[in-house]
Amino acid sequence: MVDRACFLLHLRPELVEEYLQVHEQVWPEVLDALRRTGWRNYSLFLRAQDGLVVGYCETDDFEATTAAMDAEEVSARWEATMSRYFLPPPTGTPAQDGGERARDRLVEYFHLD
Repeated sequence: MVDRACFLLHLRPELVEEYLQVHEQVWPEVLDALRRTGWRNYSLFLRAQDGLVVGYCETDDFEATTAAMDAEEVSARWEATMSRYFLPPPTGTPAQDGGERARDRLVEYFHLD
């Protein structure tokens, strides 16, 4: 069964253009690690005026897939370079895996094939 995951991230609005430029050349090692750890059909969408990012991917198990990616050395390096682009999580919101940002997973309540 496919685990479809949709999540929200929040960019610093003043850094949106720079963030987009960085994503024009995602490191090949990051792309390889995403594939190796089970991320499929992965897309990011942006509402530029306020920095809202909507992520979507398909995996066999999103929690296991994100844990596997977090264990990749290249992921730690990529996250360290990307952390400056994200707003800190609101007070009381757990940060993603102890990181600098919150990844708010949305609940899927309807799907049409």
